[in-house]
Amino acid sequence: MTLFNRLIASSALVLTAGLLLAGPAAASQLRIGMQQEPTSLDPTADATASIDGMLAHNVYESLTTVNEAGEVLPNLAESWTISDDGLTYTFTLVEGVTFHDGSAFDADDVKFSFDRAMAEDSTNPSKSIFKPIESVTVVDPRTVEVKLKQKDAFLLFNLAQGDASILGPETVDGNATKPVGTGPFAFDSWTRGDRLVLKKFEDYRDADEVSIDTVEFRFISDPAAASAALLSEELDAFPGFPAPELLPQFEADPRFNVVIGSTEGEVILAINNAKPPFDDIRVRRAISHAIDRDEIIDGAMYGRAVPIGSFYPPHGAAYVDLTGAYPHDTEKAKALFEEAGVSGATMTLRLPPFPYAARSGEIIQAELAEAGIDAKIENVEWGFWLDEVYKKLNYDMTIIAHTSPNDMGNFARGKSYFYGFEDPEFNELWARIETEADPDKRNALLAEGQRFVTDQAVHGFLFQLPKLAVIRDGVSGFWTSSPVLFQPLADVGWSE
Repeated sequence: MTLFNRLIASSALVLTAGLLLAGPAAASQLRIGMQQEPTSLDPTADATASIDGMLAHNVYESLTTVNEAGEVLPNLAESWTISDDGLTYTFTLVEGVTFHDGSAFDADDVKFSFDRAMAEDSTNPSKSIFKPIESVTVVDPRTVEVKLKQKDAFLLFNLAQGDASILGPETVDGNATKPVGTGPFAFDSWTRGDRLVLKKFEDYRDADEVSIDTVEFRFISDPAAASAALLSEELDAFPGFPAPELLPQFEADPRFNVVIGSTEGEVILAINNAKPPFDDIRVRRAISHAIDRDEIIDGAMYGRAVPIGSFYPPHGAAYVDLTGAYPHDTEKAKALFEEAGVSGATMTLRLPPFPYAARSGEIIQAELAEAGIDAKIENVEWGFWLDEVYKKLNYDMTIIAHTSPNDMGNFARGKSYFYGFEDPEFNELWARIETEADPDKRNALLAEGQRFVTDQAVHGFLFQLPKLAVIRDGVSGFWTSSPVLFQPLADVGWSE
């Protein structure tokens, strides 16, 4: 029985049981499927993308926000001014905002949140976005002045992310399990391994515009179970549907709308550049020649993805098509492995628990075998991956989607970052990119950055993660594409 048939059969079994138990949600309730359950609910302390996906701009808020077109808009800051030299940002805050615990929001909370993120012992996963900041000063309760050491072309965009959420000092220590913010929804409960529930915050400043009273996120990583939960109407939406091979049945079902959009997620075969033999560029280039993107996209994503040849989304303004830089060539890969003295070696693929990673890993394992490499697959839990791969660099290769926007700066984070990559030339290039205010000049530099990381074969670049969404007919307001990790739910609702 093929994998597709096994999934369909499994879906049918689960569906049969689910039909007896489930029914449509009330119009004031929204039930959303999530593939990934985080280990923490604090986006300022954990890199798990699903924290932002559920909570950023729903429970937590930031000074700015970003719309679906990627435009920066006011949020907790109703306006701002920028000095002529581009080094001083003065934010005017929204008046009358309260946290979910009833405490008032003011400029002191902004300073507290930013100082905490910039602190020497900060565990903020995107601490680098605060690096250009020299000081944060409270001018008055509604005014904050942020002085920069250097220009930062991405500052306002970065301040919209979950990593820059504004937190209250009274509740910050409990945010990992009981998050408190200023957003349209307040945390209600978290049943680990099952679901997370949010309730509408009645004291939200625009509460009258929020139509959903209860949001329930259900954690379902298995593709067959995700399909069955939708078909049995236990879910109203699955914005990151994990089973592209099962989409045709939803496209043929009038109860659902299938929406395919883009994300900022570059799916890469990440390579530990700090570890022999991967510190040898011949080995990395051999790996790039060994992989066949078309085969991976067809087998892992059923054709529903776009190939990439570097670390930049194909829909971006600065995109350079580098998919031809390392054409699939098994014989060339073999020759490079032999030249580097690693032919016949064993390499380990530590894979996180996502279908795109598991399926891509099996295909890459076979492709490396054809090139003379024995690739061993280790499937690990997400918490283990975060600790051993992301934090401790204890791996050879892994497969992961980098879903954050504007994240080419990862290659300038040094050997302590899980890539194990460091190059002074790239560091200098990234410094120019992040301080270049002119969009056209910045795009030219980003193109140069793409060519650099491809030439160095830092990773095997696979495909851009698509946004595959299955949504119940009658539900509106979900974004088609994801320019950021978060999905605001204040505008999502049921049609009457």
